[in-house]
Amino acid sequence: MSLASPSLVHDSSYDTYPHPNTHCLGLKSAAKGVMFGCDMALITRGEARLCKQQRAGVAMAEEEHGEFRIYNSMTQQKETFKTKVPGKVSMYVCGVTAYDFSHLGHARAAVSFDILFRYLKHLGYEVTYVRNFTDVDDKIIKRANESGEDPLMLSNRYCDEYNVDMADLQCETPSKEPRVSEHLSEIKDMITQIINKGYAYEVDGDVFYAVDKCPNYGMLSGHRLEHDRAGERVAVDSRKRHPADFALWKAAKPGEPSWDSPWGPGRPGWHIECSAMSACYLTHKFDIHGGGIDLIFPHHENEIAQSWAADHESHVSYWMHNGHVTNNNEKMSKSLGNFFTIRQITERYHPLALRHFLITAHYRSPLNYSFSQLENSSDAIYYIFQTLQDCKDALSPFLQGGTGKDEKLPQINESAKECIKKLNVEFQTKMSDDLQTPVILTGALLEALKFVNSSLKMLKKKMQKRAQLQLIQSLLEVEKEVGQVLGVLGLLSSNSYAEVLQQLKDKALKRAGLAEDDVVRLIEERTQARINKDFAKSDKMRADLAAKGIALMDVGSEITWRPCIPSEPLVAEVVQRDQSASTVEEKQSAPSVNQKVEEIPGDREGNGPHTTK
Repeated sequence: MSLASPSLVHDSSYDTYPHPNTHCLGLKSAAKGVMFGCDMALITRGEARLCKQQRAGVAMAEEEHGEFRIYNSMTQQKETFKTKVPGKVSMYVCGVTAYDFSHLGHARAAVSFDILFRYLKHLGYEVTYVRNFTDVDDKIIKRANESGEDPLMLSNRYCDEYNVDMADLQCETPSKEPRVSEHLSEIKDMITQIINKGYAYEVDGDVFYAVDKCPNYGMLSGHRLEHDRAGERVAVDSRKRHPADFALWKAAKPGEPSWDSPWGPGRPGWHIECSAMSACYLTHKFDIHGGGIDLIFPHHENEIAQSWAADHESHVSYWMHNGHVTNNNEKMSKSLGNFFTIRQITERYHPLALRHFLITAHYRSPLNYSFSQLENSSDAIYYIFQTLQDCKDALSPFLQGGTGKDEKLPQINESAKECIKKLNVEFQTKMSDDLQTPVILTGALLEALKFVNSSLKMLKKKMQKRAQLQLIQSLLEVEKEVGQVLGVLGLLSSNSYAEVLQQLKDKALKRAGLAEDDVVRLIEERTQARINKDFAKSDKMRADLAAKGIALMDVGSEITWRPCIPSEPLVAEVVQRDQSASTVEEKQSAPSVNQKVEEIPGDREGNGPHTTK
C-alpha cells in the first residue's frame, strides 16, 4: 500500500463549491441549495462522471484508510466524518483581523487547518477551503488613525504580510480568501433578511440582533442568556432590548470608513461577516467550520444565531477549534501584550522548525511557547533533512547508471517492508483519529528515518550486487513513504534538502551570535590545540560551542559542524507588556525527538481536558 502523493500546488478547479464555474452563490440561491448536489441539471455529463469517480475514489480511500473521526465542538465528542456532498468537502475557517503582523496563535490556527486541508485531499476529497480576511474592523480603524494611514490600505498591507508568513510556514493557499470590504452587498442582503424575519431591529442607524428570539442560543458554547447581566461584559447600551444583543450594522462615526445601506451610512459588525461570506461561497449548509477555541463565544455562537435567522435550514456539520498558544502558561494574544509575532520567531528559527513545533501538540490541546521546544523542533527538522540529503547523496551514483534492460529489480528487504507497513498503519490510524500529529512525529516516522541511516551505513560495506540492489530499492521505497508523510504534514520545502540544511545552519549561527568565518576560525584553533596535545583546550572549545548550539564533529582527520540543542539553558526573554510591567518566558521542559508523545483524548469518551462548555 502506498500513500497518496500530496498536492503541493493550488488547484484552481477547487476555487468554488461545488461547481467551479460559479463565482459566488447569491444568498437566495444559496438558501435554496442551487447547484449544491452533484446530480443537479446544470452539471454536465462529464462533470457528473467526474463526480461519480470522486465518490468511488473516496469510498475506496475510506475502505483503505478506515473511518476519519474528528472532534465536533458542538457535540463534544469524536464523530465519523461524513460529507454533505459525496466526494467533496466544504470548509470555512475564520481568518485574521489584518491590522498588525500575525502572532503564534494565528500561526497555530493556520497550520492546524492546513494539516486538515492536506489530509482531506490525501483521502481523496475535493476540498473547497475558504478562509476570510477581516479588513473592516474597530482595531483596524484605531491603528490607521494612529498612523495616519487609510484603513483599507493598512489592512491590505497586513493581509499581504500574513500571506508571506503562511508561505514561509508551507501553508497551502485556501481555495478562496474573501475580504469583508469586497462582500458588503452580501452582508447587507443577509442583514435585510434577518430584519425582515423579525430577528433584528434598527436603532439610530445601528442594527442589533435580538438574541432572545433565537431559541437555541448558546448551543455551541453552553452560554446562557440569563448569565448576561448589564454592565458586566461591555458598557451598557440602553438602546438594546437585551444586554446580549449584538451589532449587525454599525452607524458611521466621524473619521471612520463607511458604506451606504438601507439604515444609513455605516459598516458591518464583526460576526455577520463570516455568516455572509460562508453562505456566499459554501451555501448555508456546509461541512466544517473552524477557528481558534477563543472564537467559540461569542463569535461562532453569534454566527450560528445569524445564519439560522437568515435561513432556518442553515447547518454546519462539524465545528472544529484549535487550542491556545500560551506564553508562561498564559494565553498568548495581542490584547495581553505577551505575544510573539511569526516574524520574530522566524528571524531566529527556520519556518519549518516553527511548523514542527506547532504540531508537536495535538491541535486541540494548549501549546506552551518555549525556547527549548523550538530548539527541539529545529534539531528534529535538521535530522530529517540531513537524513534525506544523506540518502540522496548515497543513492545518486547508483541511480545515474541505472540497471540493465533485462535486469529485474529485486523486492525490498523484509526490514523495509516492516518499516513501511508500520509507518503506513500508524499514519492512517493516528491521522484518522482526529489528526494525532504528535504521535506521527515521534513514532514510526522517526523509526523510518533511523532505518534509512542504518541502511546507508550498510550500503558503504562490500556486498553482492543483488544484495546491493535490494538495499538500494529498499532505501528508495522507505524514502518515498517518508517523503509522502512529510508532505501531508507540510514539513517539506520547495527548496532542496541542501538549501534547507544551510538555512538551518544560518539560523543556528544567528542564535549563537557567530558568523560562519568565526566557526571556521575556532575549528582551526581547536585543530591546532589537538596537534599540540592540548586536549583540555580542545575539549573546552567544543563545550563552549555546544553551549551555544554548535556541535563539532570529528570525522577522521576532518572537523565539521552542525546545529544542536544548546547544552546550557537559554536566557529567558522578557516580554514587555506596557511601560510598568513585564513578564519573563521561562524555560520549559519538552519532549526530544526521540521521546514518545502521549495521545490527547480530549472528548467525552476520554474525559479529556479540551471540552468547551
